[in-house]
Amino acid sequence: MYAVIKTGGKQYKVAAGEKIKIEQIAADVGQEIVIDQVLAVGSGADLKIGTPLVAGASITATVVAHGRHDKVRIFKLRRRKHYKKSQGHRQNFTELQISAVNA
Repeated sequence: MYAVIKTGGKQYKVAAGEKIKIEQIAADVGQEIVIDQVLAVGSGADLKIGTPLVAGASITATVVAHGRHDKVRIFKLRRRKHYKKSQGHRQNFTELQISAVNA
């Protein structure tokens, strides 16, 4: 069984036993959280799509770690104008271990 959830402005396809990295949330390591913004639930050929959310569906997950992604380089250049600008950005994330998909 799998589900499509919405968190941090993004959508993720998850199944029980998977690890995913999502936008950082305020939760301690080892804490169990429940995500109730489930957009779709499916198993095999069956798919249940919500309008916009599936009623009564939720995801149970455990916070494994907090961290930062690899650095993304931003480089801007205007040719022949002596303009160069270089920046970097590292986004924070929370790693979750999905324990159950409750339909």
